[in-house]
Amino acid sequence: MSPPRPIAIKLRQRSRLLSLSYADGSVHELPFEYLRVFSPSAEVWGHGQAEPNLIGGKREVGVTAAEPIGQYAIRLRFDDGHDTGLYSWDVLHDLAMNHERYWATYLERLAALNMSRDSDIVKLAALPKKHYPAKP
Repeated sequence: MSPPRPIAIKLRQRSRLLSLSYADGSVHELPFEYLRVFSPSAEVWGHGQAEPNLIGGKREVGVTAAEPIGQYAIRLRFDDGHDTGLYSWDVLHDLAMNHERYWATYLERLAALNMSRDSDIVKLAALPKKHYPAKP
């Protein structure tokens, strides 16, 4: 079964929310910050990582545009210059359905590394642990 496609998508700039309305009457409002830190981009997810890279300092991030990509996705353009994530209907639905769980995990990871939603300083421990220096 394919994911539901929103019938209306609205950027609510003042409240920093993306509002998704569906044919069944459901409405999901996703904060811009949440969408930015869970962007389906290589910057956030790397290449095949099970967990996203931890990105802090996006509490006040804005979205300047939501552009349709064919019939399957939107591209969000963030005011911090990020615009490489394509949010398919499946990705948006997953982010909406799992918002509370994903957000709680994100906040726990930030706290564990003493990172902040207000500072974009990345701790080395937040980076993927795939690369090891060559032995001499």
